Amino acid sequence: MVTFAETLLFSAIMGLSIFLSLPVVLKRQMSDSLRKMLLAIAIGILVFLMADVFSDVTPDLYNGSLYGYGSSLFFDVLFTVSLVVGFFALFYIESRSKTGLTPVQLSLLIALGIGLQNLTEGLVFGSLGVALGLTGVTLVVLIGFTFQNVTEGFPIVSPFLGRMDRRMAVLLGLFLVGGVPTILGGAIGFYYNSKIFDVLFDGLAIGAILYVILPMLKVLLGGTDLLQQRIAYVGIFIGFAIGFIVNLL
Repeated sequence: MVTFAETLLFSAIMGLSIFLSLPVVLKRQMSDSLRKMLLAIAIGILVFLMADVFSDVTPDLYNGSLYGYGSSLFFDVLFTVSLVVGFFALFYIESRSKTGLTPVQLSLLIALGIGLQNLTEGLVFGSLGVALGLTGVTLVVLIGFTFQNVTEGFPIVSPFLGRMDRRMAVLLGLFLVGGVPTILGGAIGFYYNSKIFDVLFDGLAIGAILYVILPMLKVLLGGTDLLQQRIAYVGIFIGFAIGFIVNLL
């Protein structure tokens, strides 16, 4: 059995590995084409994360409770409600701004969506540590989540790519919003976890990530010519492929 202190330590390694992608935004000079390519890759990573989270929650939704078929009405309703809340909570926040989202606001929304997803990862790791100890399964989860979290920092910084007015304190705070929930989830999962928690936070995460992709696409595709659009499409595919490959590790 993994101790509580070890759970916090390993959860911190997973969550704070998100900071390893911070150097990407430190590049001061960046062409518009490169900036849009990197933004497209960030969108692709978010699309993969959304698909990955949904794959985690599907066993609870489609559990064959009706003679081996069908799904669980309770979990279906819980997931639907959390999905709606995750999406429209951000919709409400953005609709209050008449001038649109600033880079800081967009980064914060992305960090919140990723943070919800990382909270679920922490819950899974914390409960595994209690049930199995530091076995091969637990180590695979630890290493896999750590590698995945490295890629998650990139979407958070994507609204700042090539900008000269970024502030390091703001960026560090945004990374904490995305990474610290992993530690919180690990602490909670050590003592208690349930399918209800997993379905609830997975639904919130998918709804939030789905929403933040939309303004990112608006920035990416706004005022672009045909060649830049093709570059954007390829970048989104590359981002999805990166998420897929990293998730295999």
